[in-house]
Amino acid sequence: MPSLVSEYPAAQPSEALLHFSRRLAFETDCSDVQRSQQSGDVDYVLVDVRGSDAFALGHVPGAINIPTRTITATRMAEYPRQTLFVIYCAGPHCNGVHRAAVRLVELGYPVKEMIGGVTGWVDEGFSLIGADVAGQRNGVSCAC
Repeated sequence: MPSLVSEYPAAQPSEALLHFSRRLAFETDCSDVQRSQQSGDVDYVLVDVRGSDAFALGHVPGAINIPTRTITATRMAEYPRQTLFVIYCAGPHCNGVHRAAVRLVELGYPVKEMIGGVTGWVDEGFSLIGADVAGQRNGVSCAC
């Protein structure tokens, strides 16, 4: 009898390549964002899509705050259509980042999710701006 891991066979390499490559087209991770910031190789706009109160309590360095509900054609008009937005919310327990991604894509902007959000950032040991990291571990607010 196969293990729970191998009960369903792994995909063929060609299928796996397509699957994982597609995922990378939609997401990045906290470590890659932090590394790009450290090297000064920032070719995207990092956006925290949580509510302004949550943003003020603690956010990723270099991020701007555009709450999901405020992503409109008028609000985003200052950005050229080719601007890549890397967006995040509270963490994997919140789908606010997906709602924000839908709004941005509907407006014609390329977008990637920073998987893990604020929770992932803190879990990686990275500091937030405007917050006590230890306090953030007690619960990251979404307010999106």
